Amino acid sequence: MIWEPAPDAWERSRLADFARTVASDGGPDLHDYQQVLEWSLAKPAGFWRAVADWAGVRFHDAPTADIGSDRMPGAEWFPGATLNHAELALRQATLTPDDVAIVSVSQTRDRIELAWGELADQVARCRMGLADLGIGCGDRVVAFLPNIAETTVAFLATASLGAIWSSCAPEFGVRAVTDRWVQVDPTVLLTIDGYRYGTKDVDRSRHVEEIVAALPTLEHVVRLPYLDRNGDDGWSRLLDHDSEKAAAAMAFEPVPFDHPLYVLFSSGTTGLPKPIVHGHGGITLEHVKALALHYELAPGDRFAWFTTTGWMMWNFQTSAALVGATAVLFDGDPGSPDLTTLWRLAADERVDVFGVSAPFVMACRKADLHPGADLELAGLRHLGSTGAPLPPEGFAWIADAVGSDVQIGSLSGGTDVCTGFVGPASTLPVRLGEISTRMLGCDVQAFRPDGTRCGPGETGELVIIQPMPSMPVGFWGDDDGTRFREAYFDDFEGVWTHGDWITFTESGGCIITGRSDATLNRGGVRLGTSDFYTVIESLPDVADSLVVHLEDPEGGPGELILLVSLAGEAELDDELLGAIRRSLRAELSPRHVPDVIDRVRVIPRTLSGKKLEVPVKRMLLGATAEDAASRDSLADPAALDDIATWVASRVT
Repeated sequence: MIWEPAPDAWERSRLADFARTVASDGGPDLHDYQQVLEWSLAKPAGFWRAVADWAGVRFHDAPTADIGSDRMPGAEWFPGATLNHAELALRQATLTPDDVAIVSVSQTRDRIELAWGELADQVARCRMGLADLGIGCGDRVVAFLPNIAETTVAFLATASLGAIWSSCAPEFGVRAVTDRWVQVDPTVLLTIDGYRYGTKDVDRSRHVEEIVAALPTLEHVVRLPYLDRNGDDGWSRLLDHDSEKAAAAMAFEPVPFDHPLYVLFSSGTTGLPKPIVHGHGGITLEHVKALALHYELAPGDRFAWFTTTGWMMWNFQTSAALVGATAVLFDGDPGSPDLTTLWRLAADERVDVFGVSAPFVMACRKADLHPGADLELAGLRHLGSTGAPLPPEGFAWIADAVGSDVQIGSLSGGTDVCTGFVGPASTLPVRLGEISTRMLGCDVQAFRPDGTRCGPGETGELVIIQPMPSMPVGFWGDDDGTRFREAYFDDFEGVWTHGDWITFTESGGCIITGRSDATLNRGGVRLGTSDFYTVIESLPDVADSLVVHLEDPEGGPGELILLVSLAGEAELDDELLGAIRRSLRAELSPRHVPDVIDRVRVIPRTLSGKKLEVPVKRMLLGATAEDAASRDSLADPAALDDIATWVASRVT
């Protein structure tokens, strides 16, 4: 047990308030998290209707039922209902117009702060500007914008019209952007000219020209002068409307519950990125539930998660508005001038709930940072981690170096559901190395290959056996649902298969040990990749690593291959090779000691930070770099060439 809630945590929690409301409305008496969880899984329709009622979601047309069909795929939530995501997101502007809605911190320009009233005004004027460009319900608006206030304004204005949003981070390559947006036929592009990353100015004007040329359906390009403040200011022209007239004309287009809100994309490492469509109703209910009932966010709280607009955590962070919390945005290099940058953001902006990635936590641990002692983090009550499994050493570092009173919220989910399905709860304890619980309304199980459930302590395929409202409406352009079914429902009939290995514990927590499609099967023993990375990347001379296993068709142990990139001037000499082998043997097992250890310049990762385990394995089995992965989906496209060169050297 590494963190425990206060004795009165339940009584003070928003979850308890929700439970009392459920009881007062004739529902069951619920007195702790486990009871609410069990009810949410036993009576999902009633649970999600209670979330909508408690959150004050306004249905313009009432639903004819809470759920029409619970069949997967094809579940139908709240048939007949109409609503608009942006309406709830801007409700706080009518309650506390002078309170802060958004803090936008950037390495490109000065800090910006928007009050709720200012946010509502800018959304109304942006909405009017988009309408003047002919944008209406169902049209696609795409944004090549960073994580700044204007991006949130544009998104909410788009949603209010019933138009459909999609964003890519400005660090994406041209091909990565066009492979995504050419699939959705956008009408309007919102873009910046460039940005500053740390101390480096990055001009994106040529990229924008190439993107525009590749999107034949574009009718308008709106430019925001971000790097060059004297550049073409299409953004100001878009918002150049009288505030009173805009406010009077402001409306929220009532759309069906499953009407597309935005299109998110998979990483696209092995083909065109999957265009994942999320609906107004499902995202609204799921994000209210997660942010209010799991993270305890309320009006006046400050919420920050380091993200770019190309990762689903941007969408998750933007939903802070649904619960009236202040979103603290950051755009820039989290390692410039050093790794304290994000910790200083959390201290300076008095952040209550702060989220980062697991690799960032481990990098801070490796750098021996102590932000809890060096900075004023007294207001920080929760540190979230996602993007990869957080190893036990990461939990221990947070408790020691950030603060033992800070709840550690390891979260796992995905772009596919735009949320987490296992994660934290403010009234549950945190155990070393474990994700605390199934999240409310998320019937997550571990399955054996034959479709039976695993017992506690047994590792299995992560599946979801009941529908969630935030499961995708479908894939854009996949009219008959074939691609959607193949992506999630091919393995087990009527069951969502997510592609991770998960182990549940006796306490109800869980441990995720990596992607199931990147499994290492060593002599019949399944090894999770995350265990390797925790041990190897704890060594001071190792900057990053990637491990793959080539199976022996005759059933032998196969070949276990470890690639490392090294820190600074380190060399992969006999001393370091010995240290790697000894560490793996001592901390894991002799089976974990690789047959091959070699060095590459950099480990290939996607733009969202995922390691390319499967594409590298495919290259080792004979695939070309072009067939194995899309270069523009990578943080460093040249990393694929390094792997190709290394693979070729093995052959010769």
